[in-house]
Amino acid sequence: MKLMITQKLMSLRGRYNITDENDQTVFSIKGKYTVPKRYDISDAQGQLIAQLRAKVFDIMPTYYLYEGGEKIGKVKKKITFLKPKFEIDCNGWQIQGNFLSWDYKIVDPAGNIIATLSKEIFKMRDVYVMDIVNDEDALRVVQVALAIDLEKQGE
Repeated sequence: MKLMITQKLMSLRGRYNITDENDQTVFSIKGKYTVPKRYDISDAQGQLIAQLRAKVFDIMPTYYLYEGGEKIGKVKKKITFLKPKFEIDCNGWQIQGNFLSWDYKIVDPAGNIIATLSKEIFKMRDVYVMDIVNDEDALRVVQVALAIDLEKQGE
């Protein structure tokens, strides 16, 4: 399954559309400026299905993943000197790749690829492409990709 994350132009609150290869909306994301900062993820019908919540008062950016109101994991930036790294606490997943250019892959504990993520260049707005091996992992891959994008934007 191939999905694209596109930030809406002129969005002050962090609104994103997640579309498939046919430009059909699969998920939508709406940022809420609450404490802690929250991003609601809805399905194509507009039903809230997941959230991403920023942890307040942490040295390194941390985002908690929620599905159905239940915390399922987190994404945290690690302290490094040469290359940005992220820790995923969800399904045993790990991130590998070149974080500076936003090209990387998410792998399971055995090293099997869950998804590859890359940034399209020469676009008016940021577009990230996610090639996801199993459709059932799509929501969690979107949550992980959103957390890393937010950290890169300093949110």
